[in-house]
Amino acid sequence: MLVEPGSVKMLELEEYVCGVVLAEMPASFEEEALKAQAVVARTYALRRLEQGDRHSEAVICADSACCQAYLSREAYLQSRGTAADADKIARAVEATTGLVLTYNGALIDATYFSCSGGRTEDAAAVWGTDIPYLQSVASPGEENAAPYRKQVTFTPAEFSAALGRELTGSPESWLGMATYTEGGGVASMVIGGISYTGTELRRLLGLNSTAFTMTAENGGITVETLGKGHRVGMSQYGADAMAATGSTCAEILSYYYPGTRIDKWSAMG
Repeated sequence: MLVEPGSVKMLELEEYVCGVVLAEMPASFEEEALKAQAVVARTYALRRLEQGDRHSEAVICADSACCQAYLSREAYLQSRGTAADADKIARAVEATTGLVLTYNGALIDATYFSCSGGRTEDAAAVWGTDIPYLQSVASPGEENAAPYRKQVTFTPAEFSAALGRELTGSPESWLGMATYTEGGGVASMVIGGISYTGTELRRLLGLNSTAFTMTAENGGITVETLGKGHRVGMSQYGADAMAATGSTCAEILSYYYPGTRIDKWSAMG
């Protein structure tokens, strides 16, 4: 079952997976990237079904901040794309029917995100738990992606309000030492004498990712981010870049989830 705003729907698995790919990945992406997204979306949903710990009324919801985004074909045609686009995505999903990702015979936590900014992050750096198949890997070819780089500037008052504390003195004096993860994200940063984790600062400041640099200039604080999302697992723009240079769905998945294999869900015990 799927929770949408104001409703709960019962969907067949493949119908649901198609709706996720319609919502989560542009139809302009390469077919092999769309196939990879379908396998990941299916695995994610079935893993949620196994765990059953996120929603009391349904297996999964349509909020991408919690589970996965979802669009019915009708909603997609009204708001986003053409029938040809929807058909292209449907073919990619059909080509992967029933396929899932496993590690040591079990479904994986198939996390994914928009754009890495050049390198993915390992799970331990973001969620504190080391997962063998969610490790930091280079993700080239994303440089032309819209979310690859973003810059935002805060006035001193805006910056203080976002952190929820009063910062005194000049902005230049606020920024202290920073440490970084293997994936290039901020592990910790001292601001106004207090140490924050990169994930805390991403949340408080509304940043695209934890891969950011922070500078005090022109009387304010400028933050430049690379990538968009938690950066753990498969980069969608990275998958498209791999597909554009000839990588198959299987090659994309084995790269972003090392040590995993593709299995038929119906054949699993």
